[in-house]
This record gives sequence, C-alpha cells and structure tokens, in this order.
Amino acid sequence: MTTKIDEAPARPRGRPRSFDKDVALRQALELFWERGYEGTSIAELVSAMGVTPPALYAAFGSKENLFREVLELYFSGVGFDPSIYFVLPTAREVVERFLREAAAAYSSPAHARGCMVATGMLGYAPEHQGVAMHITELRRVAREALEARFRAARKAGDLPKDADPAALAGFYFSVLQGMSVQARDGASKNQLLRIGEVALRALP
Repeated sequence: MTTKIDEAPARPRGRPRSFDKDVALRQALELFWERGYEGTSIAELVSAMGVTPPALYAAFGSKENLFREVLELYFSGVGFDPSIYFVLPTAREVVERFLREAAAAYSSPAHARGCMVATGMLGYAPEHQGVAMHITELRRVAREALEARFRAARKAGDLPKDADPAALAGFYFSVLQGMSVQARDGASKNQLLRIGEVALRALP
C-alpha cells in the first residue's frame, strides 16, 4: 500500500522577468537614438534593456509602441526640443537661443549625436509607414508652432510686415535638420555654432 506524498506546488514556468520600465525605456532610447528605428532589432533591444522578448511585448505590445514611448521620453527633457524657446520675448532671441542650444545638444558626448526626430525615419520600409508618419507629424507640429511664433512677431512689429512666417519656419527647421546630419558626421560644437550664426543672419 502506498501513501500519497504532499508536494509543494510547482512554480509557474515561462513567467516574464520583472524589470524597471523607466530604466528599460532609457536604454531603448539610447539604442534607437544611435541606430534609428529600422536599424534597431528586437534582439538588440532585449539585450540592451535586460529583458526577455515576452517581457518586452508584455510591457509595450510591439516595437512600434516601444518607440512611441521612447519618443515621449525624448521630448520630456532627454532630447533637444526647440519649442521650449518659442516663449522668449523676440523672434531673434528665439532663433538665436534654439540654434545655440541645438549646437550643444547635437554634439554632446552624453548621448548619441544629432536629433532622433529631426533626421529620424527620413527613409523607411513600407511596413514602418505608421512610425514614419508619427515622426513626420511631430516635425510638422513643431514647425507650425515656430511659424505661429513668427506670425505673432510680425503682428507685434518685431518682424517686418513683408516677412514670410511659413518660409522662415521651414528654413530654420531645415537648418536644424542639417545641423543634426552634420553632428552625426562628426561636426564639433563650434562648427555647428558657426552654422547657426550664419543662419541667424537670414532673420529679417
């Protein structure tokens, strides 16, 4: 006759590893910033974030959703956001400040060079169109905010009546994109500052 031996309940198998989501997002940000969306694989993300693939998908749902959360972190103060300077008193102060700060931010050794949004996803595979359109929308909103600031400056007499706010906003965002590319190519802070100084002269 045998007797039943009480056994401890078996531990669940395949449970995703717990992790600090904020820390993981910061690690993902650095990887996306350096390599871009298409240049970053899931394998590289799970390695950098210190998580398993099931844990990553459980927390974020998809690579695209993870990237969108990374962009929110970028705009929360980690990355360069020119719109925070649009409240300065004059158009010249606005432009001078964001060009100077962009030169410092884009060339900083503290993180990947350039701007993750200014030059991110300029080319993409068809299956990544949703991500690309999201970044395009972020750039459009920022450009239109600068255009509105220039319109207000023209109305206040801070810019000439014949100034073209849309063209000026497009020009200065083109300068920012160019500075981002130059920074990725190794341009120094001083080199970027000189570009900014030349661009500032275009302000009427």
